[in-house]
Amino acid sequence: MSDKLENIQETIAPPQPKLCWYVVHTYSGYENKVMDTLRKSVENNKEMQKLILDIRIPMEDVVEIRHGKRVTTQRKTYPGYVMVNMYWTTESWYLVRNTRGVTGFVGPESKPVPLSDEEVEKMLNPTPVEVRTDIAIGQEVRVTSGNLENYIVEVEDLDPAVGTVKVKVQMFGRSQSVELPLDQVEKLD
Repeated sequence: MSDKLENIQETIAPPQPKLCWYVVHTYSGYENKVMDTLRKSVENNKEMQKLILDIRIPMEDVVEIRHGKRVTTQRKTYPGYVMVNMYWTTESWYLVRNTRGVTGFVGPESKPVPLSDEEVEKMLNPTPVEVRTDIAIGQEVRVTSGNLENYIVEVEDLDPAVGTVKVKVQMFGRSQSVELPLDQVEKLD
C-alpha cells in the first residue's frame, strides 16, 4: 500500500523540488481572484511561504489616444493565466490546483511544466508599448495643436506603432498631405 502512495507522489511532484515559474490556467476573468486567494493561503501557512514565493498576472502597458490625449492603461497580456514561482511539491501542487477558479497547470495531463528563463522574461516584461486610437482612415478630425491648430482634416493613413497620422489638409485651394503625431488630432464628436 505504501508503494502505491509513493508512486502517486512521484507522478505529482519530482523527488527534488526546484524553484521555477509555472503557469496556471484559470476561469476567464478569475485571474485577480485566484492571485488574491493564493496569496492569502500562502500568508496564512508558514510552510507554504517557503514553497510558493511569488504569484503574478502578466500585464502590459497600452497607450491609447483618446480625445487627442495619450492615456496609458494596463491590460492582461495572457487573459486566463496566472504565473506562480514555486518549489513544485505535492503540497504546493495541491494548494494551487485546489484554489477556487483554477482549472489546472499548463502542461500535459495538468502536470506542471516549468518555464524557461526566456519565457519568464517574455511574459513578465513584455516588449513595446502598443498605441491604440479610436480614429479611422477616411474620418474627419480636428487638429488640437501646432501650426494647423483647429483645422478640420481628413485622415489618409495611420501608424499607431510609430504614433503618427497622415492627414489631408485643404489650403489655398489645394489638397496637401501632412504627417502629425497622433496626440495632435482628436475625433470630432
